[in-house]
Amino acid sequence: MRALESLPKKVTEIENVFIPLSDGVRLAARIWLPADADSHPVPAILEYLPYRKRDRTIDRDALTHPYFAGHGYAAVRVDIRGSGDSDGVLKGEYLKQEQDDALEVLDWLAAQPWCSGAVGMIGISWGGFNGLQIAARRHPALKAVVSICSTDDRYSDDIHFMGGCLLLDKISWYSTMFSLNTAPPDPLIVGKRWRELWLERLEKSGFWLEDWLKHQRRDEFYKHGSVAEDWNAIQCPIYAVGGWADGYTNAVFRLLANLKSPRKGLIGPWAHKYPHFAKPGPQIGFLQECLRWFDHWLKGIDTGIMNEPMLRAWMEDPAPPRNYCEESPGRWIAEPGWPSAGAGAPEQRPLLPDGLGEAGDVPAQKTLTLHPLQTVGLAAGRWCPHGVSGDQPMDQRFEEAGQLVFDSAPLARDVEIFGFPSLALRIASDRPDGLVAATLCEILTDGSVRRVTYGVLNLTHRNSDEKPEPLEPGVPVDVRLQLNGIAHRFGRGNRIRVALSTAYWPIVWPSPRPVSLEVLLQASSLFLPVRQRSAADDLLTDFRPAEHTPPLRPDMLEPEFISWTICHDVHTGITTVRRIENEGVRRHADHHLETGGWRESIYSIKPDDPLSARADIQSKRQYSREGWCVSSTTQIVATSTETHFVVHAMLNAYEKEQLVFNRKWSLEIPRDHV
Repeated sequence: MRALESLPKKVTEIENVFIPLSDGVRLAARIWLPADADSHPVPAILEYLPYRKRDRTIDRDALTHPYFAGHGYAAVRVDIRGSGDSDGVLKGEYLKQEQDDALEVLDWLAAQPWCSGAVGMIGISWGGFNGLQIAARRHPALKAVVSICSTDDRYSDDIHFMGGCLLLDKISWYSTMFSLNTAPPDPLIVGKRWRELWLERLEKSGFWLEDWLKHQRRDEFYKHGSVAEDWNAIQCPIYAVGGWADGYTNAVFRLLANLKSPRKGLIGPWAHKYPHFAKPGPQIGFLQECLRWFDHWLKGIDTGIMNEPMLRAWMEDPAPPRNYCEESPGRWIAEPGWPSAGAGAPEQRPLLPDGLGEAGDVPAQKTLTLHPLQTVGLAAGRWCPHGVSGDQPMDQRFEEAGQLVFDSAPLARDVEIFGFPSLALRIASDRPDGLVAATLCEILTDGSVRRVTYGVLNLTHRNSDEKPEPLEPGVPVDVRLQLNGIAHRFGRGNRIRVALSTAYWPIVWPSPRPVSLEVLLQASSLFLPVRQRSAADDLLTDFRPAEHTPPLRPDMLEPEFISWTICHDVHTGITTVRRIENEGVRRHADHHLETGGWRESIYSIKPDDPLSARADIQSKRQYSREGWCVSSTTQIVATSTETHFVVHAMLNAYEKEQLVFNRKWSLEIPRDHV
C-alpha cells in the first residue's frame, strides 16, 4: 500500500463547518476541497457517520478523503445528529430522522459554490447502510453510491439475527454504541455548549438494546431501512462491495440480482475494512476504482467501468486454518451478471452414514442423532471479523465432539464453488424449538480443517421470519439451510466436510432447552454451487496497487493490544471466552485531543446447560486535553431463562474524577420463538 505525497490537485482542508438544518440543529462536517474549487466547482462525495470525525475515524479519513479531493472532488465527512461535534441526540440506528437530515445535507452540498451540483456517497458498515437507504429516498443531487460491507435486509443480514437466531453481536455491537453515545463534543469546536450537549446525550440517547430485543421477528421495526422491501425505490447507480471474511457479504449478491438501476459488485477476501487497507489481503487500488466509478457517474467521463463484468470476486485457494492472516491465496474471477447465466443446477451430495456422498449417490435409509453440546462454536471466530488477531475461525477439529460430521472421499479433482451452498435436511426435534448450525469445511492432507462458510437456522423460523411456528416433537420437518455466500476452490486430494450442531456459541444465543435432533438421511443433502473454471478469468486486468494519502500518525501515549482466551473451569464446568480490546491512548497532533478506549467481553456457558449462557461486556472511554477531562464506563450483562431474556446495564459518566451521570437498567423481555 503506497502513501502518495503529491496529488494532481492541491488540497484545502476545512477542519469544521456546521451544516444548518431546518429544525435548528447543526451537523458538523469536515471538508477537503481542490484548492481551485471556488472557481472550478466539482462534484461532492459524502460520508455520513456517527463515529466521530474529530477522533475515532480521523486516521481512516486521512487516508481516503484528501485523496478524493486531490483528484477533483469535494470530500465531505459529516457527523450524524447527536454524534461527534453535531447537535442533537442519537436515539437509534437508521432512523427516519437520520435520512431526513441527510436529504438536507444533500441540499446544502448541491448549493455550495464549490460544488457542481452532483453528489456521490461512500461508506462502510453504517455509512454503507445509509448510502443505500438515502439512495432509496431519490434525492435529485445523489448520482451514485459506493456501499461497502452493508446490507439490504436489517433482519436477516445485520448484527441482529442470522437464520432467525439471535446474534450475540446484537449485544456486542450495542455495547459499542452505548459507549460512544456517552462521548461529548469537543469544546474547541462547539465552545462552552459542550457540557450542555454532552449531558443531553447522556439523558436522552436511551437504551437501544431494549427495542432490539423486543423485536424478535422480521416486523416493521426491521423492515424500515431494509431496501429489500422495495428494490425499485433505488434508481441511482450502486457499487456494492464486500469481503468473504466480513459479516455482510450476502447482500452483494442480492443487490446485483434485484436492483434495476446500474450496478456493480466486488467481493474480495477482506474483513470489515476498506479494501485498500483491509486484511486479509490482497489489498487493491480501491480508491482508484472509486474514482473510475464516480468519474463515470458524477463527471460523465467514460472510464470503461460499465463495460466490465458486473461482479468480480476473489476465488480462495486451499490454505491452512488461521485465526489471522495477512494474505489469502487465490485469484480474481468475474461474472457478467448475477445470477450467473452460465451456472447450472447446484451439485447434490447426499449425507450418508459413512460420510458425504458424491453426485449421483443413492441416499441412505438411516437416521442419525445429533446430541446437544452448547460449546460448539468456540472455534468460529467472530460473526464480523475486522482482520485482527483471533477474530477468524481456527482449526475446526476443535468442534468435532459436538457435531455430526460428514466427510467426503479425497477429491479426484479440484472443485470450485461460487455462490450460496445450502443443505436440505429432514429433521425431527425432541423439543418445540431449537436451532441447527452447519459448517462447510475443507480437510487438508495434514488433517487440519478449515471452515469455508457456515449458516444457522432457528427451526421455528423454517418457513418464515415473520410468523415462526413451533416444532411438533418427534415429527420430521423438511428445512433448507442456506450458508453464507463464498467463492472457494477445494483442492484435489483434500476432502469436503459438512458438520451439524445444535449450538454455535458465542455466535448465536442458545435455544431455551437442550435439543436433540434426528437427521433422516434419505432426504438430507448438501447442494454446492459448482462453477467451472473460466478461461476468461485469466484475461482479467489486475487492480492497481493500493494507494492512499499520508497517515496522520498520532502520538501513542499507551499501546493498543488485543487478547482472546478460552478457558474451561473443570471445577464449575463453565467454559469462558474472554476478549480484551484496548485501543490504547493517543494524542492527535493537530488539536492535542487525547482519546482512549477499552472493552472486555466475557461469554460463558456450561456445555450441558443453555440457560447458563451469559454475556458480560464492560467498556471505558476517555477524552482529555490540558485542563479538561471526561470519561465514561458502561456495562451490559445478558442472561436468559426458558421464557425471558434478562438484561442488566449500567452507565457512569465523569468530569475529571467527579461522577456527573449514573443510570441503571434492568429488563426482562419475553422470548418469542428465539
